[in-house]
Amino acid sequence: MKIAFVGKGGSGKTTLASLFLRHLAAESPAPALLALDADINQHLAAALGAPDGLPLPTLGAHLALIKDYLRGDNPRVLSAADMVKTTPPGRGSRLVRVDEDNPVYDACVRVVEGVRLAVTGPFAESDLGVACYHSKVGAVELLLNHMVDGPGEYCVVDMTAGADSFASGLFTRFDVTFLVCEPTVRSVGVYRQYLDYARDFGVRVAVVGNKISDDEDLAFLRERVGDDLLTWVGRSAHVRATERGEVRPIGDLEPRNRDALRAMRSLVDGVDKDWPRYQRQAVEFHLRNAAAWASGRAGRDLAEQVDPDYVPGPVPIG
Repeated sequence: MKIAFVGKGGSGKTTLASLFLRHLAAESPAPALLALDADINQHLAAALGAPDGLPLPTLGAHLALIKDYLRGDNPRVLSAADMVKTTPPGRGSRLVRVDEDNPVYDACVRVVEGVRLAVTGPFAESDLGVACYHSKVGAVELLLNHMVDGPGEYCVVDMTAGADSFASGLFTRFDVTFLVCEPTVRSVGVYRQYLDYARDFGVRVAVVGNKISDDEDLAFLRERVGDDLLTWVGRSAHVRATERGEVRPIGDLEPRNRDALRAMRSLVDGVDKDWPRYQRQAVEFHLRNAAAWASGRAGRDLAEQVDPDYVPGPVPIG
């Protein structure tokens, strides 16, 4: 399954994403995991327990490799340079699995505390004042468009804060979107905005309450979020230790909070894949981008990259 963590900045989405990943990694048998840090702040590695200064290659720095590999022998994509972030797969494209060996993963994925992780990368000095972060997140969108995750495989993405996810079709690339929500008016406001934007796209959103101190906090969320509230995580000494740089074993997490992670996995495991809709939405947003800017930049109509009636999965990958 493909899973996103979204929410207001500071709501704890990176913390919840790391706890969920570490919970899955500790299960027996451990499922296949791939974590992608697509947040501008790039804190997922540290939240997973990476030591300070651990060098991590970035997806943004390997975009040419990613495009060249995924393009494969697709005759509708004339060159790697012709690929844009929304280019959908077609016959001849290379598709990737969550747990496999390929040149992209070799270049970009590293293991952090038992979790395979790739990061988009922070702003470089050359980006300041001239580039937006969505140019880096485009690598994640390309990977997800070409990913055929199978049973027992989880790709978990820590997304940009707030409604920034809607700057592209990336928000439609997930089977479940966990929206992390604090018991505050501003955090609930982001939840309502997210639902409003996602309403027409069949995005499955489940709210995970975070930083719940007492019954009043819980009542506040239940009143404003209703049935979308899946579960909640209370104030945690375990999490506070992580924020101080002391990453404790996931087995030491408070039992109630560990139960919340189990509820999240249970929801994910009960979701059915809809590959035709997945490809249909990829094509829809590619056509939007082609008309808005991509065809003009390429000097040809990139709508021609769409392979009619093609559906990427589930298929065996050679």
